[in-house]
This record gives sequence, C-alpha cells and structure tokens, in this order.
Amino acid sequence: MSPVIPEPDELTRELEDAMHAKATAPWDRMILQTLGGGAFIALGFVFMVTTQQGMDEWPIGLAQLIGGTVFSVGLGLVVISGSDLFTGTTMTLVPRLSGRISTGRMVGHWGISAAGNLIGAVLIALLLLFAGTHAANDSAWGLIVLDITQAKLGHDWHQAFFLGILANLAVCLAVWIATAGRSVTDKVLGVIGPIALFVATGFEHSVANMFMLPMGLLIKNFAGDPFWQGEAMKAAGATAADYSSITLGATLWDNLVPVVLGNIVGGAVLVGAYFWAIHRRGDSDPAPS
Repeated sequence: MSPVIPEPDELTRELEDAMHAKATAPWDRMILQTLGGGAFIALGFVFMVTTQQGMDEWPIGLAQLIGGTVFSVGLGLVVISGSDLFTGTTMTLVPRLSGRISTGRMVGHWGISAAGNLIGAVLIALLLLFAGTHAANDSAWGLIVLDITQAKLGHDWHQAFFLGILANLAVCLAVWIATAGRSVTDKVLGVIGPIALFVATGFEHSVANMFMLPMGLLIKNFAGDPFWQGEAMKAAGATAADYSSITLGATLWDNLVPVVLGNIVGGAVLVGAYFWAIHRRGDSDPAPS
C-alpha cells in the first residue's frame, strides 16, 4: 500500500471495497467480528466513565473533552482489529449503490452486526458487574453510569433520533479518516477528533448505548445494598427509587430504537451515500452478492 494518502475518489473506492468485504464475509466470521466491535466500544465507554469520577468541580466542557477523547480508544480498537461495528456497517450502502451487493445481503449484515454488537457489549457489562467495578471508589463509578443512563432515557423520541443522526455522522467520518490512514498512528489519531466531538457534545451512538443502558439496568437491579450504601451514593443523596425510569422498555423504545434509526440515516445517507454520489456514481460494478 502506498504511504501517500489517496485522493477522495480513490479513498471512496477503498471505503467501498472495505465495506464490500465486510458485507460478503462468511456469516460465522462476521458474527465473531461483530462481537469484538461491541466489546471494544464498551471498553471505550468504561474508560470514559472511569475518567469522569471526581470531575464534578471541573469545567464541564473540559471534563467532557477528556471523556470523549478517551472514549475514542474504543473505535481505535475496532479499526485496528478489523472488527465489525454496526454504525460503521451502515456504510455498506456504498457497495449496494454501486450494485456490488444485494439489498438482502446489506440488511442481513446490518442485522447481524447490531445483534453481535449488543451481545459483545452486554458481555462486558456482565463482566464488570461480576468484577464489582460498579462499586469502585465507594460506588462513584456506578453512580456515573446510573446518571448517564437516566439522562439518555430522558430524551424525547425525536430528539434521540436526531442525536443518533449526528453521532453517526461523526463516527462514519472518523471511519473515513481512518481509511485514509497508512499507519496505526494515522488511524488512531484520525478517529480521536470526530469521536471526542460526538461524545463531548452528547450525541447518541447505538452501540455505545448497547453497553451503557444494560450496565445501568444491571446496576439498578442487581448491585445490592452495599452499593447503594456507598459514600458516593450517600453524598449524592441517591437511592434506587431515583432511577425508576431505567427500565428495559425505556431502554429499547425510548433510546435504542430511535438512535439505531438515526444512526442509519447519519452513516448510510449523510456519509456513505454522500461520498458515493460525489466520487462513485456512474462508476459502479454490477455484481450483486
């Protein structure tokens, strides 16, 4: 591979080829790649939550910048490992528009990617619960998770949808930049800016939420009395009753459904179809698979 960053039309073709390879991978390999995608984004969120402990008195913009920057570790792991992330996978619309895959294959890939990401993210949440991480620092870690979860479930449905569009606009632009990278350093540094932007601003990313919302549910329902009696919980005056809005139904309908739909628009249309229309339209390869 040439060390020179490709021109935008060449980069669009590289992105299309990468999306085609993901969409046409054997189903068993695809499933394994999606598990990693969900787990790695979850680890990025774990890092973000950890950095927010004790940040109450910091300027809010600086605290959010730090959280967003460290969260980018998750996408860096996804990109370098070749894992499959649903939000990036929405750009398989590019090879579909070029006629290289069928609509059925594209939608099937989206479904497997979302399901595998969810499983991978929830597995990390369960491991953290069993490890007792939620009770770290006198329950400060779990308190942050509960507060973030409750805030995410407080969006109106249309607000969550539009926040989802904005999040995946940023994430897919990060993938675009990473595709242009010619070294690990290029790719990792390339994702930091767009990812820090979306996290710090409070946009909604479905795969990140596939970790955070189940983590909040697990803490609320299974943390036990020692967690609720932690010093951080007492200092905040927080009890389990304060988080009654954190339910499975709210997690699914009030957040994940609108955010997934918004992520599809943000990634497939605003990034994938946009660059395809500029750089690939009229130069398609009609060989659906």
